[in-house]
Amino acid sequence: MAKRSLHEQQNSMGLYLRDPDHCAPPPEMDPARAHVYRDLVFANLSSLISGTFPVLVKILGDQQWRALVRIFLRDYRAHTPKFGEIAEEFVEFLASEPAALAEGPWPPFMVELAHYEWVEMALQQSEAESLPFADADVLLDRPLQVSPLAWPLAYAWPVQLVGPDYQPDTAPDQPTLLLVRRDLDFSVKFSGLSPLAFRLLQRIEEFPELDGRAQLRALAVEAGTTRSQDFFDSGLALLRQMHGEGVVGLAA
Repeated sequence: MAKRSLHEQQNSMGLYLRDPDHCAPPPEMDPARAHVYRDLVFANLSSLISGTFPVLVKILGDQQWRALVRIFLRDYRAHTPKFGEIAEEFVEFLASEPAALAEGPWPPFMVELAHYEWVEMALQQSEAESLPFADADVLLDRPLQVSPLAWPLAYAWPVQLVGPDYQPDTAPDQPTLLLVRRDLDFSVKFSGLSPLAFRLLQRIEEFPELDGRAQLRALAVEAGTTRSQDFFDSGLALLRQMHGEGVVGLAA
């Protein structure tokens, strides 16, 4: 038998580490040593990402979690060499609806729960800067922007409630609207959003050229309350509140 090239040996080893159930270790390598590498790679990957998804790990249990990590290791081709970004790619992998997850006892809320848990780490590690201080009195007269450290999120499942003791089978009729933001002390805070508050933040991102007054008037049109001063006043109060929390500020 002809001696295989180094590239062939490395490729064989890579296939084995990814899918040891179906691929043999390189014939040139001692099987016991190959098994050590196999176990180390899997354990390191599982440990690396499990800390980001503590609730999901508890819900799945050790056996299902290991099966999920094995599928990820086998089927996914990472696009980043940075260990801190592997959890994000894990979430993207789940959201891509891989065929390997089409069947099996996976929770129907798994993808959204994984994203919800990842958000906290993502905001803590974000290099984005908070919005500069601005006078709240000019919010109506200037174009606005949402802080890059404040994320309005919409989920089909009540992800903030899901846990080992609460695992719904059916999504509620209304979506779960949340605001996740990083405070000045780098703590990440989660809070609920009303549909109007969520839509206002959406509008600010969709129409960055509009000033605060135009945003509130357009929001009133969407809500069918164009002549309601109370609606406008409530919207202004909401803008001031979000400005005070660093969620909304003046566009650069």
